[in-house]
Amino acid sequence: MAGEEQVRPEAEATGSTPENPEETDRHTADSSNERSAESGEREADDRQTADDETARLHERINELEAENSELKNQYLRKQADMENYRKRMIRDKEDAVNYANQQLLLDLTAIIDDFERAISSAEESRDYDAFHDGIVLIEKQLVGMLERKWGLKRFESTGKEFDPQKHEAVTTEPRQDHDTSIVLEEYQRGYMLRERVLRSAKVKVSMPSND
Repeated sequence: MAGEEQVRPEAEATGSTPENPEETDRHTADSSNERSAESGEREADDRQTADDETARLHERINELEAENSELKNQYLRKQADMENYRKRMIRDKEDAVNYANQQLLLDLTAIIDDFERAISSAEESRDYDAFHDGIVLIEKQLVGMLERKWGLKRFESTGKEFDPQKHEAVTTEPRQDHDTSIVLEEYQRGYMLRERVLRSAKVKVSMPSND
């Protein structure tokens, strides 16, 4: 009895109550359950975050694929437009070359009509003088039209100083009375197209004497 009395005061002095093993196990299980629940919640949150990120990436991929498809279509359309433009430029250039003289030829048809009328009239009348006058008139009309509308004009050479840019010396003649080379005779007329020599005149040129 004396021994029991010594143990009891010691327990009261420390103020501690002996724990029940069942309660201890229950507290441990509750703590473990709480940690498991928290871990499960974190895993669920992580899975939701991963799912959201995956969905966002898929959406971005779809957007990029649509954008890439649109850019590809635009490129193909631009390429087709450039090809059509190139073909059109080639066709326009060919037309410009083939029909560049269309208006000139149309103007010449009017002169041809005049020649045909002069020839028909001469066949009926057999009047040489009238035919000659008609041909002279047509020639003046032709030269005037070419100069007025197309900038083509003849230049005079006889009596002018020889110019190798405008004259082609076919023959020469020594002349003691000339200090420089002068065009003595014109074999073929020269023509200017606006400010450029279109055809040189073929001429006979004097050669100054060395004496």
